[in-house]
Amino acid sequence: MPRPLRTASGAAVLALAASLLLPGSARAADDGSVARDLGRAYHATAKYRYEPNAAKDGFLPADDCKSDPVLGGMGYHYAKLAHLGSTDPDRPTALFYVTGEDGTRRLVGAEWIVPSTGQPAPRMFGRKFDGPFDIAGLGRVYDRHVWLYEKNPAGFFARFNPHLSCP
Repeated sequence: MPRPLRTASGAAVLALAASLLLPGSARAADDGSVARDLGRAYHATAKYRYEPNAAKDGFLPADDCKSDPVLGGMGYHYAKLAHLGSTDPDRPTALFYVTGEDGTRRLVGAEWIVPSTGQPAPRMFGRKFDGPFDIAGLGRVYDRHVWLYEKNPAGFFARFNPHLSCP
C-alpha cells in the first residue's frame, strides 16, 4: 500500500515550478511563462479536487486504474475528449485521481493529450510532450502529465508516480 502524501498548495506548486527552471532546460521560462502557465493549470483544476465537479463539467471516469509494477501509478483517469489536442493550461484532457483509505477519490494531477499526426512533439510548460505512443481508443498521441496535487519523486512532469499504485 503506498504511503499517503501531502497535497501541494498553489504556492508550493509555483515554488516547485520555479525550481524546475534549470538553466538551458526551458528557455521559454526566462520570461516567467512556465510558472505562469503552471499557476493557470493549478487554478483551472482546483475545483476538481471535489470529484463530483469533474463529472459535472464533462470529465468521464475510466473504470481502470493505470499503474506499472516498476514505475508506479497514475491513478484513475477522468477524460474530457472535447479538450483532446489542447495545449492550453486551462483545458486539460484528463484529470487523475487516487482512492484514499476512506474510499473517496482525490485529485493528484492533470494530463494534456495531443494526437500524433507525424508532427514534432508539442511543447508545454517549457518542455516537449512525452511520446508518441498508443493509447487505447485514441490512437497515437503525445501527452504531458503534471503532478499538481501530489509530490512525485520521479519528477513533476513524469508519467508515473512511484509512490502510487492501484488496488
